[in-house]
Amino acid sequence: MAFRTILGFIVPLLCSSALLAEEINLNPSHPERYTVVQGDTLWDISGKFLRNPGQWPLLWSYNNQIKNPHLIYPGDTVYFSTVNGQPRLSFSPTEASAVSPSSGPCVLSDEDIKNGRTSFALSAEGKLRPCIRESVSAKAIQLIPADAIQKYLSLPRVLGQNELNSAPYIVDLAGEHLIAGTGDKVYVRSIDQPESLTYAVYREGDTLVNPETQEVLGYEAKYVADLTLQEAGDPATLTITKASGEIRVGDRILPTNEQEVVLNYFPMPPEESIKATIIGVHDGVTQIGRYNVVVIDKGTADGLKTGHELDIYQRGKIARDPYSPVKNDEVQMPDEYAGKLMVFRPFERVSYALVMQARKDIHVLDKVQTPE
Repeated sequence: MAFRTILGFIVPLLCSSALLAEEINLNPSHPERYTVVQGDTLWDISGKFLRNPGQWPLLWSYNNQIKNPHLIYPGDTVYFSTVNGQPRLSFSPTEASAVSPSSGPCVLSDEDIKNGRTSFALSAEGKLRPCIRESVSAKAIQLIPADAIQKYLSLPRVLGQNELNSAPYIVDLAGEHLIAGTGDKVYVRSIDQPESLTYAVYREGDTLVNPETQEVLGYEAKYVADLTLQEAGDPATLTITKASGEIRVGDRILPTNEQEVVLNYFPMPPEESIKATIIGVHDGVTQIGRYNVVVIDKGTADGLKTGHELDIYQRGKIARDPYSPVKNDEVQMPDEYAGKLMVFRPFERVSYALVMQARKDIHVLDKVQTPE
């Protein structure tokens, strides 16, 4: 669809005084060195040195050598040390790229060009030896695996009551099709004054409900396909440009807008005290684990923003006490810490979040809250 998404991952080079005053909680079993492997994320690496990987900006900020942790590549090595009581990380690039300028083949890296390298290998006659221009082809590590949330950055949508049911709908398919797919034309009621040239097909999804009050918080609209307007009118003619499923008569149409969404992930706890509940999970999983996308029953109206991290607590079970003098006595077991999640797409009253850590099995109706 006509919707461009840019994933931006920022590292503050200058932390606020409040951030600098925060105490770093080290992982007691942290390694002295770690070599980055394919598939690592910045969150993974930080978790090897920290109890709470969300403190990564604080730890990396102490280290002048690591200008940008997002430019670390598989094969690079990170070293841990303590200087004047402060934890520090030092960094060495892949051994293959660390070639001495005075021996062996002359290798000119992108970083050398950027920094204006002036020392080069000389031949026995004192002449400059030819250099090989080396470019890094490996992909730098990310804070989180972007593909885990990519499809949720613009789709699906959470709408208000009757918002989907009042939208234009497909009244017929071109040709003699019962269902339509990519490249087919469809006819849509009442697009006389188009808001956009690009539209998306949606179908009714889950109703999002507060589990305690049963109040409806929103209605999920499930994405089906992208459309391009060919001719306005009643009916209007549109062409299917991309489809993730079958398009049928009666499916609803909503406009999409050409825009960029820039998400700067800087995980931090909310300023407010948030107590929420997991009310849904995507991709059809029943037991929620790391990098699954969940829906929680709090949103921007409650103070949640992109990047806010929350602790997950496994809901304590109710156990029957056969030894109690009270007949059929039951005891509520305490909730147990189960992991962390990060909000990446907040709506007004609900939010989509990515599970970053999962120490126990996580389920719908488990609790989430501001870290203590």
